[in-house]
Amino acid sequence: MTEDATYRLAVVDLLGALAYGELTAFERLAEDAAFAPTIADKAALAAMAVAEYHHFALLRARLEEMGAAPEEAMDPFTAALEAFHERTAPADWLEGLVKAYVGDGIATDFYREVSAYLDDSTRDLVVTVLEDTGHSAFAVDRVRAAIVAEPRLAGRLALWGRRIVGEALSQAQRVAAERDALSALLVGGLADRGADLAEVGRMFARLTENHTRRMAALGLSA
Repeated sequence: MTEDATYRLAVVDLLGALAYGELTAFERLAEDAAFAPTIADKAALAAMAVAEYHHFALLRARLEEMGAAPEEAMDPFTAALEAFHERTAPADWLEGLVKAYVGDGIATDFYREVSAYLDDSTRDLVVTVLEDTGHSAFAVDRVRAAIVAEPRLAGRLALWGRRIVGEALSQAQRVAAERDALSALLVGGLADRGADLAEVGRMFARLTENHTRRMAALGLSA
């Protein structure tokens, strides 16, 4: 297989994973809106869900332009993402906010790191669909307010955040191990596009540092 063919497979994998992630983000936000404590919260989450679906539509359209079937591109990643969501089903509204903020944050950081090894057009698309829909500020505001009102929540939510990051990294490693083209893109199997193993290690260190900062923003210990 030529380098260009392998690169195309890697891009299809990446866009497929992103597309399914955006689709499930839409579903989760819509579900969270149903449990929101106020009408204003419901409206805010509904607007964010619409934005996530728009991101999904952009990715689906690019896959179609590439001659790839969107459903087939997403299919290899459904099991890992569904397993992640099954293992991290939130018990209440606040756990749902922490999960979305921490879990989506890790995924966003990872895809931004990978985008450095993409062609300009694909990189621009990835950056666009990773734009924050406003959920970060929303989650931080609601979680911090809840902790101020009831300080004992901090311990439980901190443990929950640690569980989320562990599960997220575990599933990411599983996906990378199963998708050869995507792994090659990341670890340098594609000349002049990938990163060496030392850089991969530094990348995961950056992901961990960003997670620590997010937990601090929530008022939680990492």
